[in-house]
Amino acid sequence: MTDEVQRGNMAAAEGPSFWLGNETLKVPAALFALNRKRLCDRLRGNKDVQKNAIVLMQGGEEAQRYCTDTGIVFRQESYFHWTFGVTEPDCYGAIDVDTGKSIVFVPKLPESYAVWMGKIHHPEYFREKYAVDEVHYKDEITSVLASKKPSVLLTLRGVNTDSGNISREASFEGISQFNVNNKILHPEIAECRVIKTDMELEVLRYTNKISSEAHKEVMKAIKVGMKEYEMESLFQHYCYTRGGMRHTSYTCICGSGNNSSVLHYGHAGAPNDKTVEDGDLCLFDMGGEYYCYASDITCTFPANGKFTPDQRAIYEAVLKSSRAVMKAIKPGVAWPDMHRLADRVHLEELTKIGILKGNVDDMVKVHLGAIFMPHGLGHLLGIDVHDVGGYPEGVDRINLPGLKSLRTARVLKEGMVLTVEPGIYFIDRLLDQALNDPSQSCFINNEVLQRFRRFGGVRIEDDIAVAANGMELLTCVPRTVEEIEAFMAEAQGSTKSFDSLASQK
Repeated sequence: MTDEVQRGNMAAAEGPSFWLGNETLKVPAALFALNRKRLCDRLRGNKDVQKNAIVLMQGGEEAQRYCTDTGIVFRQESYFHWTFGVTEPDCYGAIDVDTGKSIVFVPKLPESYAVWMGKIHHPEYFREKYAVDEVHYKDEITSVLASKKPSVLLTLRGVNTDSGNISREASFEGISQFNVNNKILHPEIAECRVIKTDMELEVLRYTNKISSEAHKEVMKAIKVGMKEYEMESLFQHYCYTRGGMRHTSYTCICGSGNNSSVLHYGHAGAPNDKTVEDGDLCLFDMGGEYYCYASDITCTFPANGKFTPDQRAIYEAVLKSSRAVMKAIKPGVAWPDMHRLADRVHLEELTKIGILKGNVDDMVKVHLGAIFMPHGLGHLLGIDVHDVGGYPEGVDRINLPGLKSLRTARVLKEGMVLTVEPGIYFIDRLLDQALNDPSQSCFINNEVLQRFRRFGGVRIEDDIAVAANGMELLTCVPRTVEEIEAFMAEAQGSTKSFDSLASQK
């Protein structure tokens, strides 16, 4: 889909939109109205939902840095954003399930707010901004809800199967006078979020477009001697300058050399601070976020622009598994089977390289693939980078090496958006574990393996949408060895700076 068609489709939706100007995407408030309608349709089909039920949700709150008065940049709570699209903190939202009518409750701000923080808007401003039916002040929530005479307030409480954390349930002074049910809403709204609407797919295409271009800028700019964090900074700069993305979807992973084998590198204990050296492979896992919608892309490439024979062999093994999975994806396919497919391709290719020896079927039986790819093949993607709905009731985690790390074991449906991120890593702890296990060590050619100690790892991560007869690839970056080397060669001799990047239009 061209950018012009994408923007045209979004603009076609009537009513207000979220837009940051320039070349950024307009996201219509109609996207969230449709989300609310889908939620109400599901709830009305649930026999446990009484007539005159009202959904009540609480948005995110502003937070300070520890005990200080320094504010942390606000990002809306994901369920609340999916339902209302509200960017301001400290709000509530309600939906009449029978009629679909929506209410937003906003804080009544003190007059001093106008001095320090800016204009104080009246409720009508928010009603028009978010295209909801009513807006009231937060301190009126008890009286407004009581006037609706709800049979029950449906509040959000449930476990996020990725983090183990419990979603925040709405609460306010006076809620005890209402009949409250906190069991029904969570599984229904999570299931709604799993399947993306056409408008949501437009936003995810946009986040992928901008993030893909940012990855390409990093590939152009990298030079031996730079710091990993310089690449992180350039990625963030491009996403914000060109895409309006104030947030990234997660902490950037910018691993070079052996750091590329650290699956979640970039955290406070390993903060993207190594100097990039000649001969390093760089594994950069970064994704920008626009209006709370995520992207999640990993590019692996040589810092000097030229793959060594060993780097090429491992890279092409991972690329082969990525493309085998993409070719197999379609509605009705079980996601664990896609993980197994990637594993098998890796084992076959590692055997061809000479690192492994023996029968691949026998390797599969002892879960040898998990030594080289300990993480899951991919995960659901949406408003959260590890999006909700991975393990609904009736979908069980497979407690086997590798497979137990899958963030979902669902059967694929049209409208799901997932990452496809196979990888091969040489992680000393896991390699030593395998070498000490006779059932696995018999397949390992240790003499060849020694050549790959300190190699690092390769991950190739793309975002895809499950389509009626296959899948749509949302990510667009150089992928083959030839494409990467040619792309990086074009940048040699050119000078890149943040100033020149910011001036590009």
